[in-house]
Amino acid sequence: EVQLVASGGGLVQPVGSLRLSCVSSGFTFGNYDMTWVRQAPGKGAEWFSEIDASGRNTFYADSVKGRFTISRDNAKNTMYLQMNRLRDEDTATYYCYARLIGSNTEYWGQGTQVTVSS
Repeated sequence: EVQLVASGGGLVQPVGSLRLSCVSSGFTFGNYDMTWVRQAPGKGAEWFSEIDASGRNTFYADSVKGRFTISRDNAKNTMYLQMNRLRDEDTATYYCYARLIGSNTEYWGQGTQVTVSS
């Protein structure tokens, strides 16, 4: 059974930090590019950070560049998102997404809620 379990969300004050994790099982994690996607209430999904299967290449949307860091540990089948200097507009449900290299095979995890509020 394929599972992507995101965790680490919570309530944090502005300029605070959180670290999200996405633990995967049921597929060969090291063959998949990974993405963090978030959706704020009433808004569309934002694909804001990606890391390739090797972990050597990353992408950040302008909205998070310089504040968030994506990483992965293929030995632990886990992807991470270090979020610093959080803002109110980072409030959203955060999802992890996996896509097999060169394929349309994809998996979604359940979300973890991040709320930034004073």
